[in-house]
Amino acid sequence: MNPGDVNLQQLLEQAQLMQQQLVTAQQELSDAEVEGTAGGGLVVATVNGSGELLELRISPKAVDADDPEETVETIADLVLAAVRDAVRAAAELQQEKLGPLAQGLGGGLGQLPGF
Repeated sequence: MNPGDVNLQQLLEQAQLMQQQLVTAQQELSDAEVEGTAGGGLVVATVNGSGELLELRISPKAVDADDPEETVETIADLVLAAVRDAVRAAAELQQEKLGPLAQGLGGGLGQLPGF
């Protein structure tokens, strides 16, 4: 084999390993749960690592029976903030789990002749 030649068997093995790692990381993300909060914990949103909303908890303390219109607006704002916080946390988890795989893919192809 000449220097600079590509060992296709080795490349295939690396690709299969990366595929297995990607499947594992995706499963870990699907199984993971992260929370976002708003209003000092009055609203808590739980999403999985893929960003899918799994649960939304609203504390009874968030409800003001004397002012239902204001309460509805406040709760809506808190729900949005909690969901956004949870989705942000899920995105960080995705970067943590998938980032190294993407870097490995880009780094690996960047080192091959012609790529």
